Amino acid sequence: LHLPAPTDPLLRALHDILRTDPADNRSLDDHGRRIGASARTLSRRLRDDLGLTYPQWRTQIRLHHALILLADGTPVTTVAHHCGWSSASTFIDVFRRTFGHTPGTRPTT
Repeated sequence: LHLPAPTDPLLRALHDILRTDPADNRSLDDHGRRIGASARTLSRRLRDDLGLTYPQWRTQIRLHHALILLADGTPVTTVAHHCGWSSASTFIDVFRRTFGHTPGTRPTT
């Protein structure tokens, strides 16, 4: 999983918020008000700096955090809720589509 780090100062502030709490489900408008930028500005900067939309980037941040928790032996359901998914099944589906296997299985080499 490639987790691009933003170079833009506003995006770095947003990145810090989302890394601290990957389950933060506030909208880009809400985050923008908190860091002093419009959602449109943040969306444009995300596209220019990282080539991603806000939902794509937030999902990558959440999956990155999920991998760390899973490596530490945290149960899948706990990981799902800690990382902001509404249910374990939604998390498992996103994980499987991204990595080609479910979080409870190890890929074969």
